[in-house]
Amino acid sequence: MIKANYPVQKFSEIQTPFYYYDLQVLRSTLKEINLQANKSDFHVHYAMKANVNPSVLNVIKDAGLGADCVSGGEVEAAITAGILPSKVVFAGVGKADWEINLGLDHDIFCFNVESIPELEVINELAAAKGKVAKVALRINPNVSAHTHHYITTGLNENKFGINMSDLNQVIDLFPSMPNVKLIGIHFHIGSQITDMTSFQDLCVKANELQELFVSRNIILDHINVGGGLGINYEHPNHFPIPDFEAYFKIFRDHLVLQPNQTLHFELGRAVVAQCGSLISRVLYVKQGTSKKFAILDAGFTDLIRPALYQAYHRIENLSSELPLVEYDVVGPICESSDTFIKEYEMNETKRGDIIALRSAGAYGEIMASQYNLRKLPKAYTSDELQNR
Repeated sequence: MIKANYPVQKFSEIQTPFYYYDLQVLRSTLKEINLQANKSDFHVHYAMKANVNPSVLNVIKDAGLGADCVSGGEVEAAITAGILPSKVVFAGVGKADWEINLGLDHDIFCFNVESIPELEVINELAAAKGKVAKVALRINPNVSAHTHHYITTGLNENKFGINMSDLNQVIDLFPSMPNVKLIGIHFHIGSQITDMTSFQDLCVKANELQELFVSRNIILDHINVGGGLGINYEHPNHFPIPDFEAYFKIFRDHLVLQPNQTLHFELGRAVVAQCGSLISRVLYVKQGTSKKFAILDAGFTDLIRPALYQAYHRIENLSSELPLVEYDVVGPICESSDTFIKEYEMNETKRGDIIALRSAGAYGEIMASQYNLRKLPKAYTSDELQNR
């Protein structure tokens, strides 16, 4: 089994569980994103919900990415990290008044609006401040992302966005709302998308919508196609960086932009997932009636994706080179769902072995909880441990 090159000796000195971020992987990923995006002057906003670790955000800020936020807290975190408000987009189906006011006070780039009531509230709050809020309409293109139903967001029956059948009604409202300015349209069809035809289908729908706006003499400043690009959870060592060249090429080849119109992306998982791992120790190896359990000190309070989405994470025993043995790899939480994976082969395991749950840089640390009154996991970076 090929394993990642981890500073295992330094791991042995740290209390587990904890998150480890390889910032060199992150920097290489960002370098590739910028290389491919800059070929067509594409604008990339990092989807903050994936990971807001301050060290990770600092590297992303240094790479020049903007921020895609879905809460007031994320807007604050982006600005605190040094990301310019002019690069901040704010989405979310349920923005509270204080969150909208926060965006208005910072003159953020754009609100991605998901309903008529939200548009009315933004107009009202902007009027109270004597401002004009820039907005994009988040539209459901009814394109299937071919991914888990919990992370599919672009279908008519999803709670997100404005259905295409309602679009003309929404456009008709703008003349009566002087404190909002329509500058774009926004899409996000889902997450962990590995079938590139889904993005090609999105381009087709976006082109059709462009024609609708042009027919109504509306020229939009920008198109925002969201994110959703998946990663390779099975082989993070062979594929540490997603295929951004193929991803951006889909939009370069199939999306028709108007003159001077800009194209924006909101990448999250594809930016940070592969740089992060959850590091744990084996507490016990338990022999069941017909199977063995490797019981870790990490559980779904530290990494909830397997319990929530039935998500797969490659698991490596960093302490063992012994032959492969099959285990159910589980955590210590008092819930049967606290199982990382069943019937999984890894190097023969004993108490105290150090275990890495790979590709955990996205939706890992950020979703951690204190259920069972467990402590939140700490986080360390390769830069920190190099100087430790």
